[in-house]
Amino acid sequence: MLIPVPREYSARGTVTLLHGVSITTGSDPEDRFAAHDLEDWLDGLGVRAGKSHSAFPIQLLRSNTRSAQRLLVRAEIRIDPAMHDEGYAIVESGRGVAVIADSPAGLFYGVQTLKQMITGRGPAAVFAQARIRDWPAMRYRGLSDDLSRGPIPTLEFQKHEIRTLAASKMNLYSPYCENTLQYASSPLTAPPGGSLSPSDIRELVNYAQQYHVMIVPEQEAFGHLHHVLTYEQYASLAETPLGTVLAPGQQGSLDLIRQWFTELARLFPAPFIHIGADETFDLGKGQTKAAVDSQGLGAVYVDFLLRIHEQLAPLHRRLLFWGDVAMNDPDQVKRLPKDLVAVAWTYDPQPNGFARWLKPYLDAGMETWVAPGVNNWNRVYPDNDYALRNIQGFVSDGQAAHSTGMLNTEWNDDGEGLTLSNWYGVLFGAAAGWQQGSTNIEQFQSAYGQVFHGDKTGTVDQAQRELISIYQVLHEAKVRETTDQLFWIDPWSPEGQATAAELRPLVAPIRLHAERALTLLAQARAAGDLREIDTVDAIELGARRLDFIGQKFETADVIARNYREAYSSVDDPVKSKQISRILANISWSQGFCQDMRDGYSSSRSGYSSLWLKENRPYWLQNVLARYDLATQLWIARGDRFIAARNNWLQHRTLPAPEELGIPGNAAN
Repeated sequence: MLIPVPREYSARGTVTLLHGVSITTGSDPEDRFAAHDLEDWLDGLGVRAGKSHSAFPIQLLRSNTRSAQRLLVRAEIRIDPAMHDEGYAIVESGRGVAVIADSPAGLFYGVQTLKQMITGRGPAAVFAQARIRDWPAMRYRGLSDDLSRGPIPTLEFQKHEIRTLAASKMNLYSPYCENTLQYASSPLTAPPGGSLSPSDIRELVNYAQQYHVMIVPEQEAFGHLHHVLTYEQYASLAETPLGTVLAPGQQGSLDLIRQWFTELARLFPAPFIHIGADETFDLGKGQTKAAVDSQGLGAVYVDFLLRIHEQLAPLHRRLLFWGDVAMNDPDQVKRLPKDLVAVAWTYDPQPNGFARWLKPYLDAGMETWVAPGVNNWNRVYPDNDYALRNIQGFVSDGQAAHSTGMLNTEWNDDGEGLTLSNWYGVLFGAAAGWQQGSTNIEQFQSAYGQVFHGDKTGTVDQAQRELISIYQVLHEAKVRETTDQLFWIDPWSPEGQATAAELRPLVAPIRLHAERALTLLAQARAAGDLREIDTVDAIELGARRLDFIGQKFETADVIARNYREAYSSVDDPVKSKQISRILANISWSQGFCQDMRDGYSSSRSGYSSLWLKENRPYWLQNVLARYDLATQLWIARGDRFIAARNNWLQHRTLPAPEELGIPGNAAN
């Protein structure tokens, strides 16, 4: 029940914390911060932290102290060179326990493990004694956080992200930015209320350092710059008009890059800066067409990376770049400077492994990181079936290929992503980057609820499995649309009817899995105090929206079928007596159209609440507008059915189904 699982673990029984805990450490400020972090955690559990003689003693020791060396000898444990930077040991110390490490980071990570070894609350809290040696498999373990497709987190929520990453032993946070950093040299593009200021960045960097988290900024420097290139001031730098790619042949492109990254280097002290350079789809379709036609796409792409590298050399930072474009031209990859770091990315499970995304860079003698994904994009709740298998395989293959870093990714392509929904995949990525080899998915799934939410019943874990089962159903049926598309699509549109044909056999299992998840979450809440309640709320919202997908298609078919029945009964003296009741069921105070209205409006309320718990108000209205349109669609349809019922009562006639928007093949 630990995330990540330590390398070496030997259980030593349990101890009650009825009389509280006594924590001692040295005078080093970083070590004292680790002690305060533990005290804060205990306080949240209702466990007293003081100097009582009867309290359970915890020592935080550097390995070069005499007391630490005596304890290590007694426990027959060594701090190996591999453990120097971030490793730690946990051993018995009299009637208590000691965390021992060479470095402040190692001591801090040992404390994070200690926190997970405490279960229960207040006088009922119990500590699971163990002898542990632990250190990471990968040097860099991080999260790329998309801050450019809609949601912009508040500074307080980013601090929460830092604390959560650090608690699971991740040491890197990378905000992904296209136009959402405020640059003094080019202030035009940063949207008011939707961008990070220099003061935000300084505060976040200083905060993260306490938690041994390095902040590595990503500023796109090639593609994904549409929100910059829409300004007339930068029109000449666009590969294609109002496009997404900087034109490599323009000196102004390099000037802009130099200005941006010079400012970044002043704000972010990390040794790395990420220049993006992925998905340069427009390259060769505009200003560089002649160059690409004569030299090839790979050569033009690599030439520009070389020029960026030269331009930014005075900043003395190592440059990260996404590996998706250059990998397609291995000969050109060999021209890249060896101090560049290629971040290979792909987001699906790969039955044949992930080696091909790394091979061109390994053959060129370059350092690599791997970037799996939490599969949250274009989904009403992350597809953790794909996410966990993608992370497991890619990180394991990366370790085998000596990749030094793991940069897990979350993306907000649809502008609707909630980080609160993503912690399941993020924490699994933390486990995969720290643990050696292939991380056990089932073991993680059995530990997540207790470790992250304090749920000892296992019901939160079961709820997550139910939501995973929904995606497994969709994958097995090869449904083409994402759950985001399924949620928004009108089931009576031509596209919706094509989707309905695929989805009808799946509606019942989807809804049953979602509703079981909701029941399990309710049971978890009733069983006792849960931690990270906002995340539990996000899981519940995801389950409700997935359930509504099934309900919407099911209900649209019922409305169509029932109205056709009423329409065909107009001239039947017996059946026509039921027409008024049929139409009232379709649209009245608790009619089917009102169910659809209520589904969207209820989701809107829950979604808006969670958004504002993590994000600034910027962009929220763009998403809520979709809820409003969908709600209004079903209100308007309901009104038309009410008018049809009134017409029947007065004139004994009904409009044809098609006049009410019911397609000819609906529910057939």
